[in-house]
Amino acid sequence: MLELKHDLRLAKTRDEKARMNFVSGLRAHVLNDLASGMRSVYDAKVEPQFRREQKRVPKDGPEVHKAIKGNDYFKFYSTLRVTAQDMVWQSVIPPLERNRPELKQKAAKLAGKSKARGTLRLQPNFEVPRYVSAIDVHLMAGNYDGEYEKDDLAAGSLYDNGLAVFSFGLMGQNLDDIGQSIAGFIRLKYPNLQPKKILDLGCTIGHNTGSWKDHFPEAEVHGIDVAAPCLRYAHARAEAQDRTVHFHQMNAEKLDFPDASFDVVFSSMFLHEVPKKSIAKIMNEAYRVLKPGGLMLHMELPPNSQLSAYDAFYLDWDSAYNNEPFYKPFRDLRPEDLCQKAGFDPKKYVQFVIPSVGWYGEKVWREAATRPPEVDSDKTGRLTDGILWYCFGAWK
Repeated sequence: MLELKHDLRLAKTRDEKARMNFVSGLRAHVLNDLASGMRSVYDAKVEPQFRREQKRVPKDGPEVHKAIKGNDYFKFYSTLRVTAQDMVWQSVIPPLERNRPELKQKAAKLAGKSKARGTLRLQPNFEVPRYVSAIDVHLMAGNYDGEYEKDDLAAGSLYDNGLAVFSFGLMGQNLDDIGQSIAGFIRLKYPNLQPKKILDLGCTIGHNTGSWKDHFPEAEVHGIDVAAPCLRYAHARAEAQDRTVHFHQMNAEKLDFPDASFDVVFSSMFLHEVPKKSIAKIMNEAYRVLKPGGLMLHMELPPNSQLSAYDAFYLDWDSAYNNEPFYKPFRDLRPEDLCQKAGFDPKKYVQFVIPSVGWYGEKVWREAATRPPEVDSDKTGRLTDGILWYCFGAWK
């Protein structure tokens, strides 16, 4: 199990570390070995039976889901995966509860130090959207916005430590492989892009926000989110890592920034957390606050329009079983249409599959920046033997 590399990490007993290691290994087994087994069962039994009965192959993810839903292997896979997901959070809660007073003290000290680099701006009486507050997304108890005491930041710590268990090392020691891979790729791909201001939408605990500061140190970097506990934690986390990032409690549907104020607007695994009508508003706001010549970029799992029926079903599993109600509806959308409807020129649309710098190393990553993007493939996200990050966006 990954040990976080910052001063807010939780003190754990040997038993707690062992439990986290077990859960992390169980998730790896489910998502690697059992997932491969389920694909074999589909190819050998489910798809041939569907073809015999329907005289064709399944046309999309929902048809694959319907065909495989009654299969015992699928039931076992799904049951174990849901159980492992719940165990992720349950493995973190005991040390978090024990460490809460010390965690708050550390965060207050970091946030209040005389040489604090970044800032934190929370809004009194801020209204968290119901599509956030009403759902324990990813089965995380209390979700991102749950607060139980004054200046609470437990949700941020639960997410940070839970993601370390959840990702079984694939996100890097700072859980920022997405941010490091994409920000570094963009810096190499577009050497003339020298942003003065960068905005991360739905930044959660800022684990990918700081990557943009690493690769563009002269830029002023901002992160916004609706969840105060995560933002408190994000601010302290950034200060612990000597990163200058400015965090704001703000709804991405209505940004409190002037028109044309950012050179880069970014998000990672954010758009699939909101309903379709909200996605349209977020895209419009991204266009509004982006400067002419600026870049909007969103990291997500690839859209269903670019995947085979089975792979679309596999990625949409979360929408049916992992408290991700907006996941499939988002992935059913075409990213290029979202950009165009927000006002972006279709000719300025971009999309990439970016190799993980942590998985492949800088050599492969740097070579990828010199090649035309290979996107229309099913080898992205969880579907590849390695780790590749899909992102889309447009230039203004």
